[in-house]
Amino acid sequence: MATATTTLAQRAGPAAPPRRATAEPAWVRRTLIAVALAFLGLFLLLPLAVVFREAFALGVGAFGEALRDTDNWSAIKLTLLIAAIAVPLNTIFGVAAAWAIAKYQFPGRSLLLTLIDLPFAVSPVIAGLVYVLVFGRRGWLGPWLEAHDIQIIFAVPGMVLATVFVTFPFVARELIPLMESQGNDEEYAALTLGANGWQTFWRVTLPNIKWGLFYGVVLCNARAMGEFGAVSVVSSQISGQTNTLPLQIEYLSKSPGVGAFVCASLLALLALVTMAIKSFIEWRHARNETKGA
Repeated sequence: MATATTTLAQRAGPAAPPRRATAEPAWVRRTLIAVALAFLGLFLLLPLAVVFREAFALGVGAFGEALRDTDNWSAIKLTLLIAAIAVPLNTIFGVAAAWAIAKYQFPGRSLLLTLIDLPFAVSPVIAGLVYVLVFGRRGWLGPWLEAHDIQIIFAVPGMVLATVFVTFPFVARELIPLMESQGNDEEYAALTLGANGWQTFWRVTLPNIKWGLFYGVVLCNARAMGEFGAVSVVSSQISGQTNTLPLQIEYLSKSPGVGAFVCASLLALLALVTMAIKSFIEWRHARNETKGA
């Protein structure tokens, strides 16, 4: 038996070398990698390094003083407030929309998918202008709102509405393909065993989509805190009152000092934290899939 095996191996010849995905020479691959790294360094790492260097140019004391500035601190609190309102609203909408699209077939399903993608296609400035035309003093609902002493535009409610508009696709777009790929078998099994709709959602659907949901919420939160265009249109841009962090950065950039770089460093830190959380979620999700397999 050993002799026969050896003979077959000799006839087959040496083992074929592992196939490569491409046949380009080594210098082409190295050049492509060098170009990619150069772009990352020039357009990503270098700006971040400059922001943090300028933020601490006058020392940690100056950084802390700028951070404690009344107007800057007001911008930080307003940014957190808007995100705290917009992100939960978009989470509820995203789960409901993904559930409806992935689990049911109904007239207008394609239209709903198109509307979810609308903020990706429409400029945020146009979105802010639309809210001004609807809720502004001379807008469609302006006279009624003014008669009832309700202010939406140039106030926090308008800023929340603009932020909700530009961020509502993120959760839904993360969950729709995930829920479609999972199918309905587990939900049907739970219903067959006597579970009601809420029990099926909390005990079957939600555990299956938790990492995708978390990922969508993280991206939604990052965009909500960094939104500038739509919020700038519906905000009166008064420092210390209606300026979020991005608006405050634009306001401080017109005057000398480290204030603009301090606020910018906070948003940059948010971006880095978002990337770290994104990487962790992807790693955890891949690990769970490997265990499941």
